[in-house]
Amino acid sequence: MTPSQQPRRQALTRGSWPESRRIASVLRRETVGGVLLIIAAAVALIWANTPWADAYEALREVHIGPSALHLNLSLSEWAADGLLAIFFFVVGLELKREFVAGDLRDPRRAALPVVAAVGGMVVPALIYVVINRGGPAGTLDGWAIPTATDIAFALAVLAVINTHLPAALRTFLLTLAVVDDLLAVTVIAVFYTSELDLPYLAAALIPLALFALAVQRRVSAPWLLVPLALVTWWLVHSSGVHATVAGVLLGFTVPVLLGRGETDAEHGLAERFEHLIRPLSTGFAVPVFAFFAAGVTIGGLSGLTDSLGDRITLGIMAGLVVGKLVGITATTWLTVKLTRAELDAELSWIDVSGVALLGGIGFTVSLLVGELAFTGDAQADHVRIGVLFGTLTAAVLATVVLRARNRVYRVLAEAEERDDDGDGIPDVYQRPQTPS
Repeated sequence: MTPSQQPRRQALTRGSWPESRRIASVLRRETVGGVLLIIAAAVALIWANTPWADAYEALREVHIGPSALHLNLSLSEWAADGLLAIFFFVVGLELKREFVAGDLRDPRRAALPVVAAVGGMVVPALIYVVINRGGPAGTLDGWAIPTATDIAFALAVLAVINTHLPAALRTFLLTLAVVDDLLAVTVIAVFYTSELDLPYLAAALIPLALFALAVQRRVSAPWLLVPLALVTWWLVHSSGVHATVAGVLLGFTVPVLLGRGETDAEHGLAERFEHLIRPLSTGFAVPVFAFFAAGVTIGGLSGLTDSLGDRITLGIMAGLVVGKLVGITATTWLTVKLTRAELDAELSWIDVSGVALLGGIGFTVSLLVGELAFTGDAQADHVRIGVLFGTLTAAVLATVVLRARNRVYRVLAEAEERDDDGDGIPDVYQRPQTPS
């Protein structure tokens, strides 16, 4: 390399690294993740309803992977079993952080969102069962589909709406969604594991324990951790338990607090891992899963009408919209009235209703549960339509409610900043106002 070429080479090197870091930073934003998810789902839905729909189905069914390792899977299966494990690893990190250093650490603060999450799963399941009771055989298998909340999608919608909403509202939603994810993983492991191979499951504990030992010793070398994680994932997958459970278990092992010798200026290993892996989850894993899961052939207006009249579709939509609204709001209200738990002083009950509607955004996990519950093409299509329309309806209603609340809080914030009489005290304190 000549002396004249060396500065140019160094400039290109310096330029490429900040650019990659900038892209990763963008992908960590909740709004970007939600937009990518919507785009991927929209592309799949449009493609599946064009004359080239057969090409989309053929792509979904392309099989790759070694059969000897039980890994000759279709691309759609790789997306659901493999890529979503990355998403659930990040979920596991979030859960661990909330339990160790977040709101779930304090039982008094965690009580309301935890109870709300339980109510937000029980009521949608009951609504689905009531609607599908007496229906064709197997339709009740989808009872868990409307119980899930898509944490990334819900937070993205809130981020778009929010300019003046109280911070407590986001905290309530985040805690509720995190508990919801934990319960959803439990439901998948318990109710949607058809065959359990105990030797494989027991063997999975070995690489999982080695992974845990390494991260507890603050080892972060990818050459060691990535192979251990992959072997754990493969053994859990081979055991019959859904492979996304491996992602959560691996995330749970990562320490949140600083270790001996680490300073306050450093971040815990869980936060560092999340910082590194979230762009991969947000920018690739979840959108690719959405692309392979959301493509449903509607069959024109008559096909859409038939699908919307199906019990499975109606049960999912009613569960996501009505069930989440009633379940989350009612259980929160009853808990406040019957116990010593208190709603955060910054929030009103209308805010809680808005959060409950956001809880009806069940896109990613609902589609996953739907794939596990139904294997028939017609039922699978009805699941996708129910999840898509239910999620869209919940998102629109939540936007209407929370945008109205955002305007109220903006007016109050502007009033607090005014001091018309010049006494140094904001006028709002002299003329008390409460959110309507």
